[in-house]
Amino acid sequence: MHHATSLRRTLTAVLATTLLAGGVLLGQTATAEPASAATISCNINKLRTDARKERDRANQLKRLGATTEARKAIARADALERRAKQCADAENNSRPPLWQ
Repeated sequence: MHHATSLRRTLTAVLATTLLAGGVLLGQTATAEPASAATISCNINKLRTDARKERDRANQLKRLGATTEARKAIARADALERRAKQCADAENNSRPPLWQ
């Protein structure tokens, strides 16, 4: 009798977990917007220009001996360049296929 009680608890827990996970997954698919619905608007040239300015500022800080601030400026420049690359990739990949 003891085994039946633990088995019932286990099955109930597994069933509840499955139902909750399924509900979350179904809820996400029902409310998720398609990728084409959101428009991406970012100025790639401005991001690259800002990254270049930040790198120049980092070099100047490094020459002045402020290495900690220079590292932070380099990190900001890297982040700006990553964002510009992401925007460029998204722009290149969002075009419809040639046959449409």
